[in-house]
Amino acid sequence: MGMRRAVRRLDLGYFVRPAAEVGGPQPRVEPVLAYLVRHDDGLILFDTGMGDAGPETEAHYRPRRRALPEALAAAGVGLDDIALVVNCHLHFDHCGGNPLLARRPILVQDVELATARRGDYTVDALVDFPGAVYEELEGEAEIRPGVWVVPTPGHTAGHQSLAVRQDDGTVVLAGQAHDFASEFAADQLAREAARDGAEPPLPGYAPWLDRLADFDPRRVLFAHDCSVWEPSHVAAG
Repeated sequence: MGMRRAVRRLDLGYFVRPAAEVGGPQPRVEPVLAYLVRHDDGLILFDTGMGDAGPETEAHYRPRRRALPEALAAAGVGLDDIALVVNCHLHFDHCGGNPLLARRPILVQDVELATARRGDYTVDALVDFPGAVYEELEGEAEIRPGVWVVPTPGHTAGHQSLAVRQDDGTVVLAGQAHDFASEFAADQLAREAARDGAEPPLPGYAPWLDRLADFDPRRVLFAHDCSVWEPSHVAAG
């Protein structure tokens, strides 16, 4: 029997990004999404939601949280069922539930953890808390059969994504490698145009897109966008 792997999205609330950060006249409300990966070797949780970042940040982003235990319960599991945590990066809206998962291994790029511990980066209490156990990675790693951590730097130097092989193809959990599925799609097309030999000028794209393409992803999911990227060449139905 083959390995069983499934991915479920968890709704952990939303925050309001101010207009000054959006680059337009209106603020934007963005979801905060995590992902539960069911694997024969144990449940993997990719990101854990928003932590308390203090009154200034609370006033700035006006977050509305859905508690991690509640979101997990809706998926039929509890905190004690989680075997492994993977954070795409250590900003407060991605690692906020980590203290609820003390003594569970947390996989993070070494450069990300080092940056977080230098200060003025995230909420210190969400990084080093009683029972925190980190497994630092230096680059790509197959962390379970058919599950890879892939470095996708850009939003932060230590940002990472997760590629999960399933029976119908690979799902990539891209975190905040791109804010939106449309941005990912635009970079994918820029890569395709460059590989097709289109005449310059062409937009640039992150070199790690070449590595993600090796997995031939059928779906790419994001931390702050409910939309899902799918390749245009996959037939519907």
